[in-house]
Amino acid sequence: MANFSMVTGFLLMGFSDIWELQVLYSMLFLVIYLVALMGNLLIFILISLDEHLQSPMYFFLKNLSFIDLCFISTTLPKSITNSLSHSHSISFTECVLQFFFVIFFAVSELFLLTMMSYDRYVAICQPLHYEVIMIRETCMKMAIVSWLGGGFFGILYSSTTFTLPFCRSKEIHQFFCDLPSLLRLSCSDIHIGIDVSLAIGIALGFLCFISIAVSYGPIFSTVLKIPTIDGRSKAFSTCLPHLIVLMVYIATSGTAYLKPPQESESVLDLLISIFYTVVPPILNPVIYSLRNKDIKISLRKLIVQKYLS
Repeated sequence: MANFSMVTGFLLMGFSDIWELQVLYSMLFLVIYLVALMGNLLIFILISLDEHLQSPMYFFLKNLSFIDLCFISTTLPKSITNSLSHSHSISFTECVLQFFFVIFFAVSELFLLTMMSYDRYVAICQPLHYEVIMIRETCMKMAIVSWLGGGFFGILYSSTTFTLPFCRSKEIHQFFCDLPSLLRLSCSDIHIGIDVSLAIGIALGFLCFISIAVSYGPIFSTVLKIPTIDGRSKAFSTCLPHLIVLMVYIATSGTAYLKPPQESESVLDLLISIFYTVVPPILNPVIYSLRNKDIKISLRKLIVQKYLS
């Protein structure tokens, strides 16, 4: 524990030690961050202001946009700042907070995407009962469960990770503080608290996967029964992107946390981390909302109002 108390910070090594490449990566990340920021913020504002976008689907999209906005803001700004300032440092407190919020928003997003799959199931398979089942109170409870679930796992993983003694190298070969990298720096080879936390996370992740599969089985069966090609195409264009993002999200985050530990990070580890921390926030606005007819109409109305005023 003495060694643990001496740890005051870590070094986020990122993608490269070469200054020119650091600048290149930071510029790429900056563009990605700004695009994700504007896309998610725009959707959040449109749904908040437009009274016609108050259905359960848009309620969940609003929550998803806010989560993505916060999720990508937890990792990229620090990485960009470090690269441009030619610094790798992150304080112990910053690392704890970053770690907590990464887990918090990642789990909240997984739970919310699972809730959204149920919403699509009710909308497509039980359309006559949709307004009765998906009332505002039910949607609020589902969103609260998602947020509380994220908070629970954030606290659980943070408390079990940062009570470990750190006495090895301070270098984290990632662009943010994540669990596999921190475990490599720990003096202890026994992580009972982490193992229990991972077991709980795996169990709930598996339940989410089963819930999604149970939802999408009837959805595809119902969609295939739609007589018109346009009807089937519209339904598939709504459901397939959602399912693809979910599978990529679950697969990459699961791979990052469940793969056997290695002595050092690989390029693959960095790419996997990007897929579950950076890709969803930038893709979700395009997949769920900006391709949506109602969102486009709302955006035109907002632009016209601003122009006329």
